[in-house]
Amino acid sequence: MPDTHGQNGTLCAWLRKDGARSPETAHCIFLSIMPHERTVPALLWLFVLLTLCSYLINALTLWGLGRSDNPSWEPRLALLKNLILSDILQSSNSGPAVIYSLLQRRTVRLNSWCLVQYFLGSLTIFSSLVTITLMALERYLYVCHAIHYLVILTPVRMRVALLLIWVYATVVSAANLILLNMGQLHPHEEVTRGLLCEPDTVEQVMGFPRAAAVYRKITGSLTLLLCLLAYAFSYVRMYRDARNAVIPFNAANTTARKTVLFYCGMLFVQLLPVLIKVISDALWEVEGTAAMVELLPPSDKRGGTAPSATAAAMHVSLLVMLVVPPCINPLVFGLRNVEIRHVLLGRIRCLRGANARMIREDMGRAHRAQAG
Repeated sequence: MPDTHGQNGTLCAWLRKDGARSPETAHCIFLSIMPHERTVPALLWLFVLLTLCSYLINALTLWGLGRSDNPSWEPRLALLKNLILSDILQSSNSGPAVIYSLLQRRTVRLNSWCLVQYFLGSLTIFSSLVTITLMALERYLYVCHAIHYLVILTPVRMRVALLLIWVYATVVSAANLILLNMGQLHPHEEVTRGLLCEPDTVEQVMGFPRAAAVYRKITGSLTLLLCLLAYAFSYVRMYRDARNAVIPFNAANTTARKTVLFYCGMLFVQLLPVLIKVISDALWEVEGTAAMVELLPPSDKRGGTAPSATAAAMHVSLLVMLVVPPCINPLVFGLRNVEIRHVLLGRIRCLRGANARMIREDMGRAHRAQAG
């Protein structure tokens, strides 16, 4: 397999003599991100499978979560449905866009749809983080304050909490988009350096508006810190209460320990996109422009820019991790719960019973028709 990246080092012209972008710039930058042709089909199939898996698992879980007769289930089911909605939006925003870029062998262009992707990406990330934070606090109230659980989490308060989640995510994302558009677009700069309109690629084309970058990093870091503190507080308190309940019987609370470790591990997987983004931001602040972009060719001061190997690896890793949490969230927060599994199994049994009843009725009508 020839090295397409090496060949395009001479075939791709980053700038014309008049300074205008070449029509093949998007393809050339794509080759700098994905220098080995064999990795493109593998990544393409990976994104297709993850996107379809996300749709299937989330749709199945959402279909099975009917209205329960047990009022203690309503708060957790409401939060789970909200997380599923956010996951579906996240998969729809990132999966098809990356698949299209891989099929076209080109990076995305800065246009109105790119800004919509940028806004929806921020919206789903923030809504998922806040929802997971409230899910941890809900479990804490259910385990440690079971007597007052339904008094605290009333239906009205749950509706207000869900509304505030989306209001917070919308306000933060809209403010970030407004600050981003205050930047100055580089001349002749329409092609981004990424397969998806995520913050680094868009901010680079918009001239690195300082206000937008600082605002995004502060709000993202504070929301991430809030989620981590809520998880630490909730599960440490739940583990202590469970452990104290069995100490008089000289029994080791292995179940509580495994539960805490499991949810902490799944939280790490859920937060991987945000953690990768934080590492990317830190790398940018520490190493500066030279760490994220390199000039091609070095002798031309006006030369176009292509992502460095570090920036390309971080970008691809971020894209992969954006479609992983929507696949595992329904399994972790939904199907792993015994009560929710009973709800799903009950819906499936009802569906099977309805189908069997319809088959019997059809067979009865056919038998009567033959007898007549």
